[in-house]
Amino acid sequence: MNEENKASKNKWSRIFKKKWFFPAVYLTIAALLLSVVVWYQNTENQVPDAQEDQENYVPTPNDEEAEPVLEQQEIIQMPLADQGQAEIVTKFYDYNAEQEDQENALVLYNNRYYQSTGVDIATAEGEAFEVVAALTGTIDEVKEDPLLGNVVVISHENDVKTYYASLEEVSVKAGAEVKQGEKLGTAGKNLFGQDSGTHVYFELRKEDKHVNPEDFFNQPVSSLESATEEAVDSTESDETTEPSTEPSEEEAAEDEASEENADDKDKTEEDAPADEEEDDASNEETNDETDSSESA
Repeated sequence: MNEENKASKNKWSRIFKKKWFFPAVYLTIAALLLSVVVWYQNTENQVPDAQEDQENYVPTPNDEEAEPVLEQQEIIQMPLADQGQAEIVTKFYDYNAEQEDQENALVLYNNRYYQSTGVDIATAEGEAFEVVAALTGTIDEVKEDPLLGNVVVISHENDVKTYYASLEEVSVKAGAEVKQGEKLGTAGKNLFGQDSGTHVYFELRKEDKHVNPEDFFNQPVSSLESATEEAVDSTESDETTEPSTEPSEEEAAEDEASEENADDKDKTEEDAPADEEEDDASNEETNDETDSSESA
């Protein structure tokens, strides 16, 4: 046993005495350490790569197109700054509505009833208020109408238009760009809707068809797409450049002319008996003169 131990010790001692032994040991240890470091770094880098992939996620082209549409989607608002005070005093005339709502959608003017293709909006106190744009758009027209008051028409995307009448003052001009909620003027009174007091008359149109604004307040603009299929233009035969519910200047002139003709007719009938009496008197005088000449 002792001899074997001595032989093994001598063997290891010879190995230790070799010049290459210790450098080989150092290189082996260094290689192991280097392998451990490289392996650790690789395992550490795997998690950040996954996180970076999520943070730097690039959406597909379809997603890129959808995001701007959602950002630009506006909600249709009532045309006044304080919507909590809004009160609809005249409704939109709907053939499918209940009788009471239909009656509240009729406007009496000059002894004639007109079907409303918009809504009259006032405040509970009946005071003047600021009228604002229901949607972002471009002002098509600003004008003053003798029956409707000041009128503002705004064009929006997707062939949508909004119409504002019975304005006391107007603070915008045709061709200007307006943002949703921007002031257009102040509510006032007009001859056509005088029963509504101080109010704004508001219309909502999609592809030149009138739709009920009450159905689309606080709804996205995209909801109007289905409206064109279901909406019925209740006054196609009476449609003019003005709202079809409201009389045009020609209609108003005809009504006034008819009233004047009626007055003239009454006067003619009153004067007729007097003319007949004068004719009878002249005939009697002629007969008397003829009798006197014959007697002579």
